Amino acid sequence: MTGRPSPAPPVAPRLVVRLKKGRDGSATLSCTRADGSVTWQRNDGARARYFPLHDLTHLAVETELGARRAFYGLVADGWELADFGTPWPRGPLPPEAEAVERVVGLLDTARAQGRTWTGAELAAELAHAHAAHGLASTPPTITDEALARIHRRMHELFAQWDAVPPGEALELPFAPGAR
Repeated sequence: MTGRPSPAPPVAPRLVVRLKKGRDGSATLSCTRADGSVTWQRNDGARARYFPLHDLTHLAVETELGARRAFYGLVADGWELADFGTPWPRGPLPPEAEAVERVVGLLDTARAQGRTWTGAELAAELAHAHAAHGLASTPPTITDEALARIHRRMHELFAQWDAVPPGEALELPFAPGAR
């Protein structure tokens, strides 16, 4: 014995996230659950340019914040991609998913504007967004360190996506709550 703790065993992914670049400019998100079931959605035009980065931002935020009941966690639990929108067949999003959606939306906006926020600036934007949407949940507190981890992961994922040739796909494991 060395007296050192054993490394934690890797957390098995409960979801495989697959983003495919269509040769026609489309993008398809498919998610394969641990039970083998799949949900998927194809996007064309402007949606094909927006949603892959949005979906990868979700992956970065949910992974780095250890979210269990946000977008990908809910998909792992059986939600279909069509459940995330009108008429909201599963009902409203759980509070954690709602909070993560606000974080992702603000990061998408910042990316589109070519800016980055500090943890304090993001917290202020989150508080404003929560109030503007009448959300009862408390906005998450994201430190500068956590935000830096999220940004690093986003940039890694975006670079991987950029390297995918048309007709090919990027596959990423996801385990809700694991960092």
